[in-house]
Amino acid sequence: MPKTKKIKKNGPPPEGYSKIEPTLTKFLSKLKQAQSDQDKTKSKHSSLWKVFQLNHQISRYVYDLYNSQKISRDLYDWLLLQSYVNRDLIAKWKKPGYEKLCCVQCIVEKNYGGTCICRVPKEKLIENDPEKVKTECITCGCKGCASTD
Repeated sequence: MPKTKKIKKNGPPPEGYSKIEPTLTKFLSKLKQAQSDQDKTKSKHSSLWKVFQLNHQISRYVYDLYNSQKISRDLYDWLLLQSYVNRDLIAKWKKPGYEKLCCVQCIVEKNYGGTCICRVPKEKLIENDPEKVKTECITCGCKGCASTD
């Protein structure tokens, strides 16, 4: 077997990090701001929606850069190791049917084994009851991340 290169958790960032650092810094400052601005008037779930959305944006940014080969595998692994991105969310994006998944909480079994409202294709929602269409996820505020939409 070929030897694999070990990446240290506290090691220096690999080559190419300086190119994406300004964007990551902006995202992380927005995330920090969203975490500190928890609105007491909103419900427990809706006050976390901005945090989930920013977590998705950061992860999608890095994942897209890696897939378009604009960053190296070493940098991608280092970002995963440093917890800049959501490892579980990216793992789900690689599976068919989950390419547009908004957060991992939407596929965790809830509603007694049911499916999160944002994972159901909009055609199915309208087909069942067009007058009572609820399009927003309670957990993350997503308006639909089914890959068929």
